Amino acid sequence: MTTELGKYLQETLKVSPSQQGALEIHPLAGDASSRRYSRIQSGLHSWVLMEWEPFDPESYSLLSVQKHLKKNHVLVPEVVAASGELGIILYEDLGDITLEQEFFKTRNPYGVLGYYRMAVDELLKIHLQASQDKSPCIAFDLAFDVEKLSWEMNFTRTHFFEGILKFKDCSQELNREFHQLSTLLHEQPKYIQHRDYHSRNIMVYQNKVRVIDFQDARMGIVQYDLCSLFKDAYVPFPESLETELLDYYLYRAQSDYGVEWPREEFQYLYEVQSIQRLFKAIGSFASFWMLRKDQRYLKYIPPTLAKIKKSLIKISEYPVLKRCLDESGAYEWAEEKL
Repeated sequence: MTTELGKYLQETLKVSPSQQGALEIHPLAGDASSRRYSRIQSGLHSWVLMEWEPFDPESYSLLSVQKHLKKNHVLVPEVVAASGELGIILYEDLGDITLEQEFFKTRNPYGVLGYYRMAVDELLKIHLQASQDKSPCIAFDLAFDVEKLSWEMNFTRTHFFEGILKFKDCSQELNREFHQLSTLLHEQPKYIQHRDYHSRNIMVYQNKVRVIDFQDARMGIVQYDLCSLFKDAYVPFPESLETELLDYYLYRAQSDYGVEWPREEFQYLYEVQSIQRLFKAIGSFASFWMLRKDQRYLKYIPPTLAKIKKSLIKISEYPVLKRCLDESGAYEWAEEKL
């Protein structure tokens, strides 16, 4: 801890520097983000410190989105203090238990059904309540448009197909298919999306779920966050529970918000979005290895591939991607990693 940071924390938390051992910092394990997190402790009190590069508090996405979500009753962590000059934000401490940990602790996916319903309830607030509130928020200025969605799919082509698998026989047909899929998703009504709504970004605290890591929120279709949650690479989510919770989302959207989607059309777009979202996730996992030799995420590629394969069977409009996955040896590579 630098002298400047230590002084800021002591002044903010009103801790006297003369108190022996009054302020302790314990690094927290990071995920894929370049941000650094620590737990700050003073006696019986604790907070979470995020350190990054300097930022403008008036336009910083994390603060903008947190303010907007909190205003719309989404259960996000409180911001205790922030210093753009130091590049830090101090949050309330939500503990260490994620939804992923609760999932594996029960050894029965239906044992966490209550928490997943809570997670869906928070999504509905984000999608339907926060989106209707047109107060200034940076999430309204960004969107999953054709360019962004296509870029994400080509990111996977670069790092997985061409990088890991050394498969470069991806023709212009694949480009057209990426554009076709991205255009379909772009043309749908858009709502605020968390963008990374999976079991590691949902904390379980005081018997409620709390939403974190929302700084990349942008506009997109509601199925984006839903497939992130129900086709999560980190947990073996059963299809029966996926269907039950999709029905729960649709029921609560209609009963609580007066929003109704035709079930068949909703399911179709859910499968299309799943193909795009999961394919992009594979690109992220592959890039961690290709760019920094971080192999921790390679093990999540096989289950993600299996989920894409199921969606491609249900959706027949993307034969080129299906063929490239077959011919690239992706499934054989995945079997070796299992």
